[in-house]
Amino acid sequence: MSEKPEGAVAEKVSVDPAIRRAKRGFHTEAWSSQTYALFTALLLVDSFHYIFARLLLPHIHPTASAFFVLAVATVEVAVFAGAQRQLHWQPVRSRFWFFASVGFLIAAATVLSYSAVAFIDPGTASMLGKTGIIFGLLLSVFWLRERLNRMQSAGAVLAVAGALVISYHPGAVVQWGALLILASTLLYALHTAVVKRWGSDMPFLDFFVYRLLFTSLFLFFFAAGSGHLVWPDTPTWLLLLLVGSVDVVISRALYYQTLRMFPMSIHTIILTLSPVVAIAVSLLLFGTFPGVQELIGGGMVLAGVVIVNRARA
Repeated sequence: MSEKPEGAVAEKVSVDPAIRRAKRGFHTEAWSSQTYALFTALLLVDSFHYIFARLLLPHIHPTASAFFVLAVATVEVAVFAGAQRQLHWQPVRSRFWFFASVGFLIAAATVLSYSAVAFIDPGTASMLGKTGIIFGLLLSVFWLRERLNRMQSAGAVLAVAGALVISYHPGAVVQWGALLILASTLLYALHTAVVKRWGSDMPFLDFFVYRLLFTSLFLFFFAAGSGHLVWPDTPTWLLLLLVGSVDVVISRALYYQTLRMFPMSIHTIILTLSPVVAIAVSLLLFGTFPGVQELIGGGMVLAGVVIVNRARA
């Protein structure tokens, strides 16, 4: 509390205006460097979601891998929240059905996205996953009764058309992978709308821990009920620990940190670069590259997302 007044006084007694300008320039440059570093890290980890799912595919069934990844993240975040003494039981008692709804939607979305990479390359999946912005926009219109301006409508139509271009492969496995990604993205967008409407006032760590916990519980029932719940071997465990730490804990921490630095529209536009990183890494690791039809459709999706968010801004 005392640092700010002291700093203000110090600025007043500085007789040389050049010193003040240098100080302001230094802090601005340092802040910009921090921002660029955070966004670079976020783009890297955000682009790895489908790549991690593809890496796990040969080692363990997608339903089981989704459960173990979320379980790892749940334990890590719960331990951190407990060490900070910011973990409380009251929210889960008072908002049980809220957490149950959110957990089910995220669990189903995660299983679908992990399963989709058996049919579609991670780069195309990453491009198609950006339709979540459009689904969220449509939910706000039909559920929250918001209105679209002309640019938002044009962007939404363009992105939906791009999704159809990617998905239309009659009789091909790419079609099924694309449909799984679209279903996953819709469920995740629905979870976002639920959280926005009923969970915005909750302390973040309380929300994040129980969001992960309920998601893990539903994934456990999905994996056990389908008969795919098996104990991973040591190499698979190492990969699961990596994915849970990076794809969930670090990724979401960076996401929310950068979201506080920029308006949501600018934040979303920057994250449209993540499919580019995903395509490059997928080519390097798996030798896969989207076809011409996927690139055209993906470009339409990303362009539509940019138009929607520029109109929102």
